[in-house]
Amino acid sequence: MKYDELKRIYDLPFFELFQKAREVHVANWSADEIQLCTLLSIKTGGCSEDCSYCSQSSRHQSEIQREPLMELDAVMQRATAARDSGATRFCMGAAWKGVQTGTRQFNEVLEIVRNVAKLNMEVCVTLGELGPDEAKQLKDAGVTAYNHNLDTSREHYPNIVTSHTYDDRLKTIRHAQDAGMSVCCGGILGLGETVEDRLKMIEVISEFNPQPESVPINSLMPMPGTPLAEAHSVDIFDVVKMVAVARIACPKAKVRLSAGRSQMSEEGQTMCFFAGANSIFYGEKLLTTENSAIQRDLSLISKLEINPLKPNPEMNSPEVECDKELAPCCQ
Repeated sequence: MKYDELKRIYDLPFFELFQKAREVHVANWSADEIQLCTLLSIKTGGCSEDCSYCSQSSRHQSEIQREPLMELDAVMQRATAARDSGATRFCMGAAWKGVQTGTRQFNEVLEIVRNVAKLNMEVCVTLGELGPDEAKQLKDAGVTAYNHNLDTSREHYPNIVTSHTYDDRLKTIRHAQDAGMSVCCGGILGLGETVEDRLKMIEVISEFNPQPESVPINSLMPMPGTPLAEAHSVDIFDVVKMVAVARIACPKAKVRLSAGRSQMSEEGQTMCFFAGANSIFYGEKLLTTENSAIQRDLSLISKLEINPLKPNPEMNSPEVECDKELAPCCQ
């Protein structure tokens, strides 16, 4: 979906946008289901990248304690607890630039994935940059989805990250999709960007072929010691509008209400769910940021009379959409 159309949609009166997003959501998804995901940092701190929002960067003076790659048994304990508490997707993140085939750490990650995949949950990982070989090995090990956010627009990106490029991120996403993994790709609100930046980010994401399986909408949680430590919080109505636009632009993707949700009221979260969010991170921690407690989440889900979406660990990347005018074989 092109920027001009996204801007027209974004500029609709709030309730008109709200209703339009709801109609798209109900046409493509069950209105009473939500995906419950748990996110675990399996390697914390000491990252060589300079992402301005991230407390795990070694270039910032944050209070995060560095932790090496977790042992398999420790990860399995957390994954089993997540499954037993109702999570249907287990996401694992590691703070480093990327992974490389043949290295000890990558082999250990592959072993972790193989074992978590046996729990009959969807397995998602975010490990930084991927090449085609690494992507294939992760897929073969049992990864369901690869998370790699664009964060913001191409134009604003150099103001946030300088240690890698926007195109580097797009290459990783392409490698993940080519290997048959679904892609989880969204952005962060509150990085000093404009509405134009936000919509340009959605434009890029919506034009992936295939579109992402999941689109996380994150609100910046300013972390002490990072360049964005004093950033202003994002207004809930801005979050709702971006959830709505993401739902309309990517109708068959799960829209995940991610970082920042712990700071939202139940009423704010409910507006996001009505506008099309149908996935949340659920549990005690969201990487290194506090998240809503499990019982609080279960209470809200019960009030709204919505049910956990069942896991689909065999899920592959969505099919590429073919242009029949350019490729007659698709007819």
